[in-house]
Amino acid sequence: MSEGLFVKICGITSEADALLAVSLGASAVGFLFAPSPRQVSVQLAGDIAKRLPEHVLTVGVFRNEAPQRVVEAVRVAGLGAAQLHGQETAEETQWVRARVPTVIKAFRAGERAIERFEEFGADYLLVDGDNPGSGQVFDWRLAEGVADPHRLIVSGGLTPDNVAQAVASLRPAGVDVSTGVESAPGRKDPLLVRAFIVNARQAQDATATRDTLADPVAEEPYDWRDG
Repeated sequence: MSEGLFVKICGITSEADALLAVSLGASAVGFLFAPSPRQVSVQLAGDIAKRLPEHVLTVGVFRNEAPQRVVEAVRVAGLGAAQLHGQETAEETQWVRARVPTVIKAFRAGERAIERFEEFGADYLLVDGDNPGSGQVFDWRLAEGVADPHRLIVSGGLTPDNVAQAVASLRPAGVDVSTGVESAPGRKDPLLVRAFIVNARQAQDATATRDTLADPVAEEPYDWRDG
């Protein structure tokens, strides 16, 4: 991930929405290959991914898919990452990570398997609500301390109205949204996407500023003998 807050706009179903998200500052776009109103084909995801700037991370989202099919879909579509959003085992996740540049492993908030996250070998841990993809908010306290914040991505019920609070509370590496920026299932709303990204990044900047003020770098003491 690049420096700064990672913002992923998920559930992309059209080139127009992908380009919209990127133009407004999204770090990544996600394509759902699992059953969903936002599900797209590998071919469509690949066609869209080809038209995006290289710095944008393209993510295929899978749920309980065979590892071989995950790797094949990522390869055929030319994507940069796989997000495993089901009950994939540590062994399956490791197998995918050995063949895919970046892997995001998703867990439900409070899920005990999070304690074994390091065993999965994934690059990032995504915490979602009890019903992934539902857009329902979970108790953010369940995500506190579950992983190194630099590897934590928060999802689940985020909207332009609450993303700043989530960023300030958890200080994650990134945030992930789909339904919270839609005008209809699979259709992104430009105003909501813009507000989400702006609010998320402003919250990170404000948090960083508060941290700096709370722990300023000590200045060298003045030595009157220097002149």
